[in-house]
Amino acid sequence: MRIISGKYKGHRISAPKNLPVRPTTDMSKESMFNILGNRFDFEGLKVLDLFSGTGNLSYEFASRGASAITAVDGDFGCVKFIKQTAAGFGFNISAVKNDVYKFLKGHKAVYDIIVADPPYNFTQQQFEDVVSLVFEAELLNEDGMMIIEHSKHTKLDHLMNFSFEKKYGGSIFTFYEFDKDESEEDLTIDTDTEEDEI
Repeated sequence: MRIISGKYKGHRISAPKNLPVRPTTDMSKESMFNILGNRFDFEGLKVLDLFSGTGNLSYEFASRGASAITAVDGDFGCVKFIKQTAAGFGFNISAVKNDVYKFLKGHKAVYDIIVADPPYNFTQQQFEDVVSLVFEAELLNEDGMMIIEHSKHTKLDHLMNFSFEKKYGGSIFTFYEFDKDESEEDLTIDTDTEEDEI
């Protein structure tokens, strides 16, 4: 994987091949951060990274200046790798080994940005529960944004606080925020670009 912007732009990070992950591609990751960059000054943001896997998104936020990042994953190997990588770069990332659903039900902090990248083979209900739990627990800042990555076979645009979605091949990023911009209410951007996983 490669950090695409910020202080550590261009740095490559090699994760163990035995981790149970499906990394976000460079192109889709860059697209998501371009959208966020038009809305947020990353410096000082608090970020929650759910189903963090290798920590790919957490490192990107850290490189761009986010002040505190919490990365949650249920796999011991993933959490261990994130801790080691964060320590090596000096990133302020707190890696937590926990079931994401249990974490959300018992967590009380508030974040500016929440990202979630559950396994694509999760059920529709499992995806919906991630979004519902975030808002039920009031974990998102009123000016914040939540983004969940999923396949084109999962539909999440009917959930409360839906703002817009962006499609890349078979992957979709769905965005949620409290104050929805009417101009983006039904915005769906399709691209047939084929991407290689990092």
